[in-house]
Amino acid sequence: MHGEAMREQAVATSTGWRGRVEGFIEGPRASTVITILILINAVTLGLETDAEIMARYGALLQTLDRAILIVFTLELLLKGYAHRLAFFRSGWNIFDLLIVGIAWLPATGPLAILRALRILRVLRLLSVVPQMRRVISAIGHSIPGMTSVIGVLAVFFYVSAVLATKLFGTHADPQMQEWFGSIGASAYTLFQVMTLESWSMGIVRPTMEIYPLAWVFFVPFIVITSFAVLNLFIGIIVDAMQTTQRDPGEADNVVQKAVPQDGTQALQMQLDRLEREFATLRRLLQAEAERRSASAEHGKAPPP
Repeated sequence: MHGEAMREQAVATSTGWRGRVEGFIEGPRASTVITILILINAVTLGLETDAEIMARYGALLQTLDRAILIVFTLELLLKGYAHRLAFFRSGWNIFDLLIVGIAWLPATGPLAILRALRILRVLRLLSVVPQMRRVISAIGHSIPGMTSVIGVLAVFFYVSAVLATKLFGTHADPQMQEWFGSIGASAYTLFQVMTLESWSMGIVRPTMEIYPLAWVFFVPFIVITSFAVLNLFIGIIVDAMQTTQRDPGEADNVVQKAVPQDGTQALQMQLDRLEREFATLRRLLQAEAERRSASAEHGKAPPP
């Protein structure tokens, strides 16, 4: 009995400490500090690209960069302690872990390219700022719809590339061969036309000098791709953003799932249960009062 009591006390103490750590690391002050450090780190990483600044303040910038990285690592360690295995149920936590983990990899020899990837730490703003999380959540919710649109666009692009190759790629003109000599070349040219980058003077009008009726192909292509299909992307993302705005907690569902069922959350669950029981009791009392009132109206004494 004494051993069980000691174990229960140890568990309660551990839970209490985790609750305090969780409240601190997930609190607004810690989030504000982390956001400021991310912005400072973004500035220092940008300054490191200037050779003159590095010659004067290189050691200071590198020391500051290392100190900020240590703070980010401590933050993740505290989150891991507070959430335990639930830490890995949050996509944002895994995202932060990958970003910080890449920064700790040795950036020498063949891995020297990883030094440039330190700028990815700035992307942690996406997980720290709630408004940015909602935007990313909206984009995530729009992926299934965007996949369908991409499929439709890919089919239309393939058909158009084959047609362009057959219609214009058979001419001996070097430009025609460069633009439409193969399906790959036609697809790339049509992609440029879809983005409306120098499509008229750069591609369509030179093609019309050889094929005067080429506009019959290009005009419908631009209308369908640039003005119809691509706008579907915007519509899908806007709809997802509206859904996220209607449900502000949607962007943080993954993060909320990572919070262990103890501390303040366990207390909230108890309060919710008591509220449900109170609502049930109130309905029973109301039904009993109505029954007694009905019995009194019929001149019958209500049962005890």
